[in-house]
Amino acid sequence: MITEDARALLETGPVCDSCLGRPFAERSFGLTNAERGRALRTTIAMEDDADFEPDEPADCWVCEGYSGTVDAIAETVVDALEDADFATYQVGSRVPPLVEENDRLLREDAGLEPDVGESFKREVNREVGRRVGAKTGTDVDFDRPDVLAIVDLAAFDPLEALESETVTGHAVDVQLNPAFVYGRYRKLERDIPQTEWPCRECGGSGTQLSDDGEEPCDYCGGSGYMYDTSVEQTVRPHVVDAMDGDEGTFHGAGREDVDARMLEEGRPFVLEVKRPKIRDPDPAELEREINDAAEGSVEVEGLRLATYEMVERVKEHDASKRYRADVEFVDPVDEADFEAALEELTGTTVQQDTPQRVDHRRADLTRERTVYDIDGELRSPTEAEVRLHGEGGLYVKELISSDDGRTEPSLAGLLEIDAEVTALDVFGVEGEDEPFELEEYFLDEPRDDGEAAAADA
Repeated sequence: MITEDARALLETGPVCDSCLGRPFAERSFGLTNAERGRALRTTIAMEDDADFEPDEPADCWVCEGYSGTVDAIAETVVDALEDADFATYQVGSRVPPLVEENDRLLREDAGLEPDVGESFKREVNREVGRRVGAKTGTDVDFDRPDVLAIVDLAAFDPLEALESETVTGHAVDVQLNPAFVYGRYRKLERDIPQTEWPCRECGGSGTQLSDDGEEPCDYCGGSGYMYDTSVEQTVRPHVVDAMDGDEGTFHGAGREDVDARMLEEGRPFVLEVKRPKIRDPDPAELEREINDAAEGSVEVEGLRLATYEMVERVKEHDASKRYRADVEFVDPVDEADFEAALEELTGTTVQQDTPQRVDHRRADLTRERTVYDIDGELRSPTEAEVRLHGEGGLYVKELISSDDGRTEPSLAGLLEIDAEVTALDVFGVEGEDEPFELEEYFLDEPRDDGEAAAADA
């Protein structure tokens, strides 16, 4: 009988309503543990025709008063979140070991299973969290909340908190989870890397040692970077500032070579902002700000507030790419042979060993990649323009040059004439089976044509 179990719990010493009800947390959905405990205590008093004498939290040997502090804790959490911009939250707690031991001994002394009902920690998280949600008008999220508030119960005296109805702010640690902005970038000039590229000689310090001490690095001119700027350095500061964050990380859907342009619809990316105090900047205004500052070297479009899952999608989603390449041949090429070689490459699967130009930083593997479509025309006997659509991960320069036979088949190999890509442009990066942009990965509403036009103006 449930009342007999309750009697056994009460015989262990003074037990408050929350601690009395907690072992029965799985009974009667919709009640708090305090309501369960009060109901059991009332039932026993009526069965025994005895005076009703509740045990207050301050006298409870199990929680030592903490059960009565959840309202004060919630107020302190709300105060700690005052400057945070969030729509979802989660509350966690660190419980003093003695209280956790008391919670176990309560069940053991009453002859109950050690894990029956609910733990004290889980009750605190839920009751404080419920109050925080009601006070802030936000939703709890157990997977990836905007903010996480951790309450350290050992940081305050529960009896003092019961008397003052307050809890010190030192007991609450607020963690702001990252925020994410998705978009596509165009790189309109060559020799701009996607991400910042620290100098290989000075390691990004911008200095080197000499007989006279430190001096500016000769290799990078003291900048600390191999290139003056990057797409990341163009985009990141504006997004981080707009969200009042601490730092940002750029995630791209693959990357083009430094000397290649990224044109037309651009390449998908996500900018991750760490510890943002603002989570809902105006994407259209942010887009205008970035494009104005870049002065035509880099452009972004389609900026939207995104979820954490968009990072994985950008990094892992299978995508195909469209390219245009200027090609030079060592010897004159016959037009019929050129067209025949392109026709043979269309639809074929090529074997590509890791190119020599990147084998110092990538594993030496043989990859199979499909050329979906390829065409082009000769501009002169030794110059051509080639356009192709290929599977993601296809090394285009090596498809043209053969890379000393490391790509088979190749345009150079089929023509038996050495060839080199002198200029490469990427025209499209699209998902193989479905687009990158799915509404379930966004936190805002798509912009209408008017907003998009204003952002581009």
